[in-house]
Amino acid sequence: MSDLMSFSEIDGSGAVLIAAQRRVAMVTLKTDLSNKITRAAIKKLLGTTVPAQRKIANGVAWMAPDELLIMVPEGSTPEAQIEQLNANIKAPMLAVDVSDARAVFTLKGNNAREVLAKGAPIDLSADAFAQGDFRRTRLGQVAVAFWMEADDEITLICFASLRQFMFDWLVNAAQKGSLPAYLNR
Repeated sequence: MSDLMSFSEIDGSGAVLIAAQRRVAMVTLKTDLSNKITRAAIKKLLGTTVPAQRKIANGVAWMAPDELLIMVPEGSTPEAQIEQLNANIKAPMLAVDVSDARAVFTLKGNNAREVLAKGAPIDLSADAFAQGDFRRTRLGQVAVAFWMEADDEITLICFASLRQFMFDWLVNAAQKGSLPAYLNR
């Protein structure tokens, strides 16, 4: 987990630490990800292959068959990333800075899966959801995406307009003594 200076709001009173990150630089790329030339350009630019369905690798997440979410590395900017994508991908594409449109949260602790299990309609057991796995789903009524950073750490994103609602939902869901026992390890 990043140092505490990268967070704008933290709650550690529950079964897991919930932290709302400050602005996280990210770019959405929409293009034909099945095109071999495009895939080669993405690998050259981002230093990783296009992730498999529902996976994240080296800060690049599979969002859809034609969409990636790229976490912009430190030392770069979304604008620089978009400029590189535009210059190197020859197929029709759209690259957009979505940094200000997304809120990013970290859930840290052995019960992070259980907190999300309260509202996400997916199997969050260790056998079904492991490090490197990425899911787009709903948490309650909120569209979210999340992935495993480590066995005890999950990163979650949602629309920025729902930032405070999502933070409050996560803090409420993490209350001690309220977690479902079926996922506990």
